[in-house]
Amino acid sequence: MAIFSVYVVNKAGGLIYQLDSYAPRAEAEKTFSYPLDLLLKLHDERVLVAFGQRDGIRVGHAVLAINGVDVNGKYTADGKEVLEYLGNPANYPVSIRFGRPRLTSNEKLMLASMFHSLFAIGSQLSPEQGSSGIEMLETDTFKLHCFQTLTGIKFVVLADPRQAGIDSLLRKIYEIYSDFALKNPFYSLEMPIRRGCTGACTLFTRPSWAPGPSWCGCFVGERRQLRLCSSCSAWQWC
Repeated sequence: MAIFSVYVVNKAGGLIYQLDSYAPRAEAEKTFSYPLDLLLKLHDERVLVAFGQRDGIRVGHAVLAINGVDVNGKYTADGKEVLEYLGNPANYPVSIRFGRPRLTSNEKLMLASMFHSLFAIGSQLSPEQGSSGIEMLETDTFKLHCFQTLTGIKFVVLADPRQAGIDSLLRKIYEIYSDFALKNPFYSLEMPIRRGCTGACTLFTRPSWAPGPSWCGCFVGERRQLRLCSSCSAWQWC
């Protein structure tokens, strides 16, 4: 069970904040010798397979990792340009992991706007006045949960269908947003919040610390996650 993504959408359909807490599932991994018998091309800041389906690798799959090092867009996590690295015979043999490409920032903006429109349509389709709109969408692989405040801000969580406690999680995120963004005099209402900055931009990030009794022992390296505490049934950062 897991929380996949968190979206905060303003009343106009703009994306205020987005956080992914999962890694794309690797669908194929193979060790290659030079020359590479796949045609890779850069598309929308991602390195994709353009030709050469084989061994579970499909056209449209993205390069997710090289020799165990994650790939973000067209660069590896250690700053190497993917196509340039794979074009150098000295780097072979090389292990490449392929899978479904990550969503780009523009695609996330578009999806937030589309959900805002679907939410409005759902409210208008209701036979009764005062409909709350879409509160949950269910598929075989995930559930989308939505909580809208009285001011029109939408908090959306994508989670495993078996994950419990999502209602309390949505309200916990709303509480954090209210405390760290709305009470910040330097934050402009309904404007995007970015991680890695100061002030309201640190809304959903917390410093790492060692595990303790109230944190369920879910501290893993430098990674921070929201987990449902087994002892107190409350959502906590860890």
